[in-house]
Amino acid sequence: MSAEPPQPGGAAGAARSARSAGSVGSVGSAGSAGSAGAAGSAGAVERHPLTRLRLVPLRLAQFALTELACCIFPIAVFIGLAATALVWSRVQVPLARYDALLVYVMVVQVAFVVLRLETWRELGVICVFHLVGLALEVFKVHVGSWSYPDAGVVRLGGVPVFSGFMYASVGSYICQAFRRFDLRVDGFRWWTVSLLSVAAYANFYTHHVVADLRWLIAVGFVAALWGSTVHFTVGGDRYRMPTAESFVLIGGALWLAENLATLLGAWRYPDQHDRWHLVHVGKLGSWALLVTLSFVLVAAVKAREGTLYGDAAPRVTRA
Repeated sequence: MSAEPPQPGGAAGAARSARSAGSVGSVGSAGSAGSAGAAGSAGAVERHPLTRLRLVPLRLAQFALTELACCIFPIAVFIGLAATALVWSRVQVPLARYDALLVYVMVVQVAFVVLRLETWRELGVICVFHLVGLALEVFKVHVGSWSYPDAGVVRLGGVPVFSGFMYASVGSYICQAFRRFDLRVDGFRWWTVSLLSVAAYANFYTHHVVADLRWLIAVGFVAALWGSTVHFTVGGDRYRMPTAESFVLIGGALWLAENLATLLGAWRYPDQHDRWHLVHVGKLGSWALLVTLSFVLVAAVKAREGTLYGDAAPRVTRA
């Protein structure tokens, strides 16, 4: 993550001008006081702005807090997983755990729209990713890649319907990131990346019967995203990051989330039935590939809104 050169105009420029004027005024006042010979006057001390190095802890804290705000839907899902894991293991509840989770996440989703945390257009994209994820779940459970051990009546192909909301939470995170970080991309080849995303999604099905092409597809992503950059705002400063790197970082976060979800009994891999342990680190790459599909779906909406490409000046003044 690297800082971008300061913008010559806009709010940041106004803030710098104001600080410069204030500094000049302070020095001038101190000089006048000195000329007047005011007894015991130590003079005004000029206040210098924070150095770039001293800003790092502040910006990291602001970045972490903004990320948490972007993860509000996934956090809500994990609260539901933790609460039901605790209650259903101790109390006899007439409603099956997976069905209770379905009711809970539906209420959360409706609340997001009512509170305008998501637009109707964003909700449409999130629902598409929900269906895409649910279809993948049905197939993977059918071939024995993982299973849902707890009780639940509302299932599709043996898969509890609430599981689609875990994929939807990824789409929600990306929507929130675009808004809260004032995110833009440049050098983003939407059609090429979209075709590769579809190929990555199809490979989750086809690698069971033909060769696994995930590494070849990953190389394709590196080539397609070469030179593409994500621009985002933290605390009034604009920063940039290679787009491919952002996908890998999100994939890593999803791998950590997957470990927590399996620990809470959302689903289980075959080697986790007797005792829980960490999910194989190779899943990180799978998540990094899958998240590209969610990104291009949200990017299509942002392109239609005119808020996808290019860069933008900071919306708030520098700290």
